[in-house]
Amino acid sequence: MRHPLVPLCALAGAALLASGCSPGSSPAAGGQQGAASAAAASAVAAKAPAEVGADELGQVPVLMYHQLTAKPAGVYDRTPADFRAEMERLAREKYVPVTARDFQTGRIDIPAGTHPVVLTFDDSTNSQVSLDQNGNPTRDSAIAILAETAKKHPGFKPVATFFVNADAFSATGSAKALKWLKEHGHEIGNHTDRHPNLGSLDQAGAARAIVGGQQAIQKALPGAKVTSLALPFGAMPKPPEVAAKGTGYRNDGVYLVGANPSVSPYAKTFAPGAIPRIRSAGPKDPDAEFGSSRWLDKLAEGKNWYVSDGDPNTVAFPSGSQDQVAPAFAKRARPY
Repeated sequence: MRHPLVPLCALAGAALLASGCSPGSSPAAGGQQGAASAAAASAVAAKAPAEVGADELGQVPVLMYHQLTAKPAGVYDRTPADFRAEMERLAREKYVPVTARDFQTGRIDIPAGTHPVVLTFDDSTNSQVSLDQNGNPTRDSAIAILAETAKKHPGFKPVATFFVNADAFSATGSAKALKWLKEHGHEIGNHTDRHPNLGSLDQAGAARAIVGGQQAIQKALPGAKVTSLALPFGAMPKPPEVAAKGTGYRNDGVYLVGANPSVSPYAKTFAPGAIPRIRSAGPKDPDAEFGSSRWLDKLAEGKNWYVSDGDPNTVAFPSGSQDQVAPAFAKRARPY
């Protein structure tokens, strides 16, 4: 449940990937008529990259949440007011949520001049997803606050990725909760069955924990497609490739715990087998240097964030960054 912050874990994960320890992930191809129509519509709304300062090789914050409670008992707890304020900030600063699935496969379709953010929730706590007897989100739950923010800021998409364990969202019930999430555009990701430290298990044990989480999701929501995994405690199994692929599961993205923004999925250095996340935290919280408030400040001040040109079919960036584009996206490159 509680995870140690490891500021250098992203670098370690990237090194593992580069050395062949973790598998890569190829971008998902389009091909479906609905997706093609949506992409075409988005392309019409695109702007000249220079006009909006587009940089689709910029950094992307992947934010991590656990529990919303009126009385936080640890650094992974936030109050509903904290969460509401952070969503308001993201909306004001022109961040648009995308799911982990779309981020890790390079399917980022957001308006020109905006920035993607990935909202992730671990441990399937009742404060994240809670439905009343009429099937509506209860007040101060994470899903209710996301919907409130989107109503106030129409450009803010109320979508997130929920990394769940077995028996998710006990107050509502797994089947009811997961069905609601799917129907409302959220992604359901795997956080293993019982939240073990995968690094402490042998290869077979780690694989069983991952496939157990996958099976629990599919039992509660038949037909669910699960392609994202968040590592409990941020602990990588041995060997690392077990996290990405095994009998009965395949994850296009594997998510760590700390403690910095991710590089763009279009960059050479993007490591889908070890994607860093940022713990949601206030500017004066413990380890605030690695928390969301400070990192959002840094991204805004440094202007090194991902800025969309509004066209999901291209990857726009200043020409000086040409050598940073991953080969898989070279044909979509739009330097200026």
